[in-house]
Amino acid sequence: MKKLLYATLLLAAAACNRFKNEEAASASPKAERIVSVAKQLTEMIFALGAEDRLVGVDLSSTYPAGAKKLPTVGYHRLLSAEGIISLKPTVVYSDGNVAPAAVMTQLRGVGIPVKEFAPTKTIAETCQLLQQLGDLFGRRPRADSLARQLTADMQLAADKVKQYPAHPKVVIIHYGLQKNIYLAMGQQSVGTQLVAWAGGINSLNANEGMKPISPELIAEAQPDVILATDFGYDRQGGLEKFKQLPGIALTPAAKNNRIYRVEEHDLVYLGPRTGQNVLRLQELIHQKL
Repeated sequence: MKKLLYATLLLAAAACNRFKNEEAASASPKAERIVSVAKQLTEMIFALGAEDRLVGVDLSSTYPAGAKKLPTVGYHRLLSAEGIISLKPTVVYSDGNVAPAAVMTQLRGVGIPVKEFAPTKTIAETCQLLQQLGDLFGRRPRADSLARQLTADMQLAADKVKQYPAHPKVVIIHYGLQKNIYLAMGQQSVGTQLVAWAGGINSLNANEGMKPISPELIAEAQPDVILATDFGYDRQGGLEKFKQLPGIALTPAAKNNRIYRVEEHDLVYLGPRTGQNVLRLQELIHQKL
């Protein structure tokens, strides 16, 4: 009987170890090889601690610093199927904002699935996306924690904005890599929403997401503050050079040196740090001269 009991325990232990091994295999970083061609998804994957699943990203995935160390597959609006295929991914993560569209068709044609996530336009949707990814990676508690922190940061920003009596006029200028031109973010942009949450007003007369800058467009907007995304600001070579862009020098923002360099990834999508980004924007656009 003792021998039978011992044998039974050994079998049970082996079975438990087998299930543990199966769990470990399913959670192994080698189980998936993800190429992310959406900067929002890239940041969320890192925030969830699942970055070891990533084997490549698009050029716009610049946050966090670890994302810059990964192989790149081109700008998300100028993708190459060959570059993605060369990384041997098991899946490509996208938010649908990719081009040319034929690339996704090519990937599916060679057996690489493309998982598309809906872009988020609200904080609630951002929290839901974090939790969706958390479920995929077996990291739901971490996703819930990130969602709670994001919600708390946004509430703090909403409380703080009440202390600002004025609503400065703001223009956001971004360098578009796809067209190689300077663009101003219009009313239908994430940047405009972030500025509003920070207690400012996008004064640009443009309903589009982005519009090429011109002296007339900027002069009409007359911004008190200009937010310049990092690549475009650095490309000009600093504040004085940036003022030489069409229409900039004649704005109150230029005359008062209220042109601020901001990271592109903080203004173009909603993510786990959005509340923190809004709080930083509040400090910039409301600071006293």
